[in-house]
Amino acid sequence: MGISKVERLMNLVIALLSTRTFITADRIRETVYGYPAGGSDEAFSRMFERDKNELRDLGIPLETGRVSSTDPAEGYRINRDAYALPAVDLTPDEAAAVAVATQLWESPELITVTQGALLKLRAAGIDIEAVDGDVAITSTAALPGLRGSEEVLGILLSAIDSGVPVQFPHRPSRSEPYVTRTVEPWGVVTDRGRWYLVGHDRDRDAVRTFRLSRIGADVTVIGEPGTVRRPDGVDLREIVDRVVGDRPATGEARVWVADGRATALRRRATVLGPRTLGGRAGAEISVEIGMFDRLAREIAGYGADAVALEPASLVDDVVARLTAQASTGSEVTA
Repeated sequence: MGISKVERLMNLVIALLSTRTFITADRIRETVYGYPAGGSDEAFSRMFERDKNELRDLGIPLETGRVSSTDPAEGYRINRDAYALPAVDLTPDEAAAVAVATQLWESPELITVTQGALLKLRAAGIDIEAVDGDVAITSTAALPGLRGSEEVLGILLSAIDSGVPVQFPHRPSRSEPYVTRTVEPWGVVTDRGRWYLVGHDRDRDAVRTFRLSRIGADVTVIGEPGTVRRPDGVDLREIVDRVVGDRPATGEARVWVADGRATALRRRATVLGPRTLGGRAGAEISVEIGMFDRLAREIAGYGADAVALEPASLVDDVVARLTAQASTGSEVTA
């Protein structure tokens, strides 16, 4: 059964990229799947000429040259340096937009499509993460998510756009009870993978910042449209920076990871040695803490495949995340 021209061209590109030396047309005919083995030399020559022209029309840098210093036969290859895309250089605003887009990939409206895309990336050994001020290929477990908060975010953005106050349950930390807050919303800001609502708290008659993951699902719009307006000269980013004010932590954390799991976490860690935990084979690793909250979120994101061992504060944070999510039956998020 024959294959499509596109598949044959892909096979040809892979073959020409996989060699540093030039390979002859006869060798390509023998090794590249898609060229008929039983066809005539003339038919192969015509097909190969068309394929070369197509690659060049697509901008693929196909080169010709001698196979070796002792073999004058003409061969072909693709210049890897010319073929590779240049490094992506994003401005801070562009990087922020990409980070927000990757977070919103996990919304219910897009989850079916994005799960398929991420599955293909994982199958190829690639995961994607949005990083502050940059975009890196690392771990989806560390992706700052909005699962469980999409509806809250949508209501808040709509209220901000309409200029109406909102009322919602909020808790300062996971261990504290919810308290109803009435807020005039000014905007939503992301910082280090977290989402914050900034506005005027009517109950306290002051500017306040609320982390979205600590706002309950019951958000109510009150009042008339156009009654809320952000004061001139107010810098939402500056308010969040001043309130949040956390900086990277120092030191190392010890973590157990199951064999064949949490590869992105292993990749940047030092393996201390093999260790069996709960009957599962794995390894104990040492990893730089960096952003404490991000590391706790990543470890929790791996579920039973990663267990925080030290320091105690990290263990407590990860356990609190897993306990909170288990009580709601949802996935681990920030």
